[in-house]
Amino acid sequence: MYYGIYEKGQSKAIIELFTQTFADSEGQNEGKVIGQLVSELLESTKNEDIFTFVAKDETEILGSILFTRLTFESDKTAFLLAPVAVSTQSQGKGIGQALIKAGLEALKQHGVDLVFTYGDPSFYTKIGFERITEQEFRAPLPLSYPHGWMAQSLTEQPLEAIAGSSSCVEAFNKPEMW
Repeated sequence: MYYGIYEKGQSKAIIELFTQTFADSEGQNEGKVIGQLVSELLESTKNEDIFTFVAKDETEILGSILFTRLTFESDKTAFLLAPVAVSTQSQGKGIGQALIKAGLEALKQHGVDLVFTYGDPSFYTKIGFERITEQEFRAPLPLSYPHGWMAQSLTEQPLEAIAGSSSCVEAFNKPEMW
């Protein structure tokens, strides 16, 4: 299994992966919403504000994750991990966790200090994320599921609250995404 940065020619396959995976688990409408989000992230986000990784076997992309810049009123470099997809037939084999770990290691090598995510704590705490509050780290927009707000330090320093507001890339700057 190859875990690494995606190539521009893989955009269509990645969009299809997210669309189908979310349609399988959350319904057709959610599949379309997430597919459109991934398309928008890949097409409109500046290169320095996005990292996209894939898990690929010999013939196809089985998983993908995106990290986009999250800016705080701080000197810390931060990224948001979202969304994540592993093809329905490949789930439960550790591909998602291995892909996320490879992505986190790559971000660490690029000097990223903090990574945030907004999802299922029972999954993300297994790979080093800690639950945080909006008082410690303000999300760019109000959270509809505050228990899913998590962060991980990629440095030797523990998580330390950051005062002030934050902002995200344009594709995530929509209330329905939070």
